[in-house]
Amino acid sequence: MAARKTKAKPNISAQELTQYYEDMLLIRRFEEKAGQLYGMGLIGGFCHLYIGQEAVVVGLEAAAEEGDKRLTSYRDHGHMLAAGMDPNGVMAELTGRIDGYSKGKGGSMHMFSKEKHFYGGHGIVGAQVPIGAGLAFADKYLENNRVTFTYFGDGAANQGQVYETFNMAAIWDLPVIFVIENNQYAMGTAQKRSTSSPDFYVRGEAFGIPGEAVDGMDVLAVKAAGQKAVAHCRSGKGPYILEVKTYRYRGHSMSDPAKYRTREEVQKMRQERDSIETVRSMLLTGKHASEEDLKAIDKKVKEIVNASAEFAKDSPEPAVEELWTDIYA
Repeated sequence: MAARKTKAKPNISAQELTQYYEDMLLIRRFEEKAGQLYGMGLIGGFCHLYIGQEAVVVGLEAAAEEGDKRLTSYRDHGHMLAAGMDPNGVMAELTGRIDGYSKGKGGSMHMFSKEKHFYGGHGIVGAQVPIGAGLAFADKYLENNRVTFTYFGDGAANQGQVYETFNMAAIWDLPVIFVIENNQYAMGTAQKRSTSSPDFYVRGEAFGIPGEAVDGMDVLAVKAAGQKAVAHCRSGKGPYILEVKTYRYRGHSMSDPAKYRTREEVQKMRQERDSIETVRSMLLTGKHASEEDLKAIDKKVKEIVNASAEFAKDSPEPAVEELWTDIYA
């Protein structure tokens, strides 16, 4: 099956473009606040920030429909917010409070929302991929025309269970989109040092799964590729692979000093390729929004994020008895 790179972009209204800007900015500001709370000791354990990769989830959520499912690995806060989960509940979970999505027991890596069809954050590298195929199998069985977005990274793309899942998904024509968020570094290992092939999207060819690479720093390109992938899955043609080439600005986790790359490399991406700044420029040059309009959006987003932090601080810690709840379905 031929693999290809997409450059097509969808028609876009000023209203949609403004919404993408706000959605990406919310993720960016939320993650910055999460980093601050971690530094203050209010978030414990591991914490992996999504700063730089916002266009991936915002673009793909723009291609999704109500009832579609999504799940990912431990770098998951952006996926939650893009899916419409309440920032208050997400931040409360990050800080281990009872009003969090998993009652404070899941933390950064393990929270869920049945209402928003978000099936986790998963801490084991690549382990979510078979689960995504399982969700898609259920949808195919129920004949409900739903699609599952199964996100994983370039490091997880080298895991064996990924290819076992590719095989099963292809055999059963499962409506699953395998989204490889290639942020160039598997923890601290550059892609060129961790894999013998320069592209991941071609790895489905052995199973007959089509795929393509897309610029993950361009929200409109991601949306266009997502729409193509969704149409493929909904039409009963089976799985699809999207390799979304993106970049994270922070370390792998909050404990990572990121000495495996230069400051100049990160700064160059920020200055030349930042997804939020690109949309901001489009809004201004196209006269779809004024500087005052964008300042108002930034103010609104900051208020939402600050409110989520205060909500989390005011939420009680879970009672000891919560250790014994939700153990079994």
